[in-house]
Amino acid sequence: MADRTPAGQGDEIYSAVLDLLREVGYDALTLDAVAAGARVDRDTLRRRWGSRPRLVAAAVRRRDCARLSSVDTGSLRGDLHEIARIVGEDRRGRGGVPFAALNRALESDPELVAALYGEKAEPETLRRVVERAVRRGEVAPDNPALEFVADLVVGVAYGRSAIGEEEADAAYLVRYLEASVLPVLLRR
Repeated sequence: MADRTPAGQGDEIYSAVLDLLREVGYDALTLDAVAAGARVDRDTLRRRWGSRPRLVAAAVRRRDCARLSSVDTGSLRGDLHEIARIVGEDRRGRGGVPFAALNRALESDPELVAALYGEKAEPETLRRVVERAVRRGEVAPDNPALEFVADLVVGVAYGRSAIGEEEADAAYLVRYLEASVLPVLLRR
């Protein structure tokens, strides 16, 4: 859904959402508090996003897109390491969004799950990274693993805690990429 909020206002709203997530967590975040923080009417939020989960997901997605869209180090390894650093910081709460609070909410809020994971920035970013690697000749265009890159990387980043392990931080993600993803993609 295209953002129809007046120019600049969307950024203020998203900033208010992220500030509130940091300050009070997901459970205590309300549309009224976001409206007050962004100096907009609550009905504006309801009309545009419909619900708190959809608004939170939009704010997180906007932030992810902004952080991940500029990743281009010139090599597949460099790009994947940079994505691992960004995602790892987020997973450990260093990226500014308290993912522990969101993770707790994800266990009981199916609308948040659908909104947050329906359009995450990582798969699109990974697709672009891999396409560039193919164009540069780093990865063979007929490599059968190409279709699974987003599943492999996003799955481990968001799924590690689901199997009872700690969150996947940047160091873990880099080790995982070096042991599992890069050898398969870079093989000749």
